[in-house]
Amino acid sequence: MRPKTFDVVIVGGGIVGAACAKELAAAGLRVGICEESDHLGGGATGAGMGHIAVMDDSEAQFALTSYSQKLWRQIASDLPSTAEYLASGSLWVAADEEEFREVHRKYNFYAERGIPVEILDSRQTAEAEPQLRPGLAGALLMSADGVCYPPCAADYFASRAEKRFNQRVVEISDAGVQTADGTPITAGAVILATGASISQLIPGVAVYPRKGHLLITDRYPGFLRHQVIELGYLKSAHTSTADSVAFNAQPRITGQILIGSSRQYKVDDPAVEQKMLSDMLKRAIQYMPGLENLSAIRVWTGFRAATPDKLPLIGLWPGYKNVYLATGHEGLGISTSLATARLLADQILGRPSEISRLPYEPARSFAADA
Repeated sequence: MRPKTFDVVIVGGGIVGAACAKELAAAGLRVGICEESDHLGGGATGAGMGHIAVMDDSEAQFALTSYSQKLWRQIASDLPSTAEYLASGSLWVAADEEEFREVHRKYNFYAERGIPVEILDSRQTAEAEPQLRPGLAGALLMSADGVCYPPCAADYFASRAEKRFNQRVVEISDAGVQTADGTPITAGAVILATGASISQLIPGVAVYPRKGHLLITDRYPGFLRHQVIELGYLKSAHTSTADSVAFNAQPRITGQILIGSSRQYKVDDPAVEQKMLSDMLKRAIQYMPGLENLSAIRVWTGFRAATPDKLPLIGLWPGYKNVYLATGHEGLGISTSLATARLLADQILGRPSEISRLPYEPARSFAADA
């Protein structure tokens, strides 16, 4: 079979792989995408919330998320309406005085780094989101955050690729890839953006699946104004050994409300689990009682690709000359997709990067196992 040739072949058609296609095609390279599912963005991308946020877990996480958000805002006006980009802002709500002290810490962190941020007291929080329960201590408003509908954003980004292959890749090398039907695809560089399934192509890579549940409601325009997250979310999101739930609600342009979130470790069954879903909804209703009266139209699950240090793997994989990883983004793949693509393009093309690529290098060692 005659090989097909590209400058870059990307394995994985989620939003990270699609963003890489967009970035590299813009640089004039011939790009091919291999995605085994029938449509792009059908894996973790299709299961995600689409929150475009700046995070402060570490300096490296802040650098990547803030850089990526800047790139998102630069292209926001060019996105198609199907991507449903909404500059909603994020409201991190504090249930008590202890969490409100965390609001002040986060405010200082972001303000020192030039991120638009505002502290709201209890009254202002209620005015910002009237559906929240009374008596919350306050909130942190991050006005530059946004949301989007990830599958359509991914499809838009991937349209820049020269060709899509609806095939599973079974073999990789420095010379390219081979698909399940025996098609060889030669390329000067290979990017693996396959999320939690990366170990099928790179055995032993430190990326692990973390299951999550989401629910979306019918249309209720005006019910929710911001992406609203409880500050306790940070504690539940960062445990790596226990199941957890936290309140996280997102407004959609359609008027629908997307409700999360849950995290489960070392679970590979994609089925919806009623207890986990029930716990997640009870938590949401504790913060926003009116949710109990809304009609749900769909529930689903997905698997986040997590690493031991909660930073993605972006860059050349040791032992190869032309194979690059773009995975391990956990719950921040949508947020950090554009920055991931830019950093990889910089490395492949030999360009300097706006932020350091070092913290995300796949060759780094981890202090502890996941």
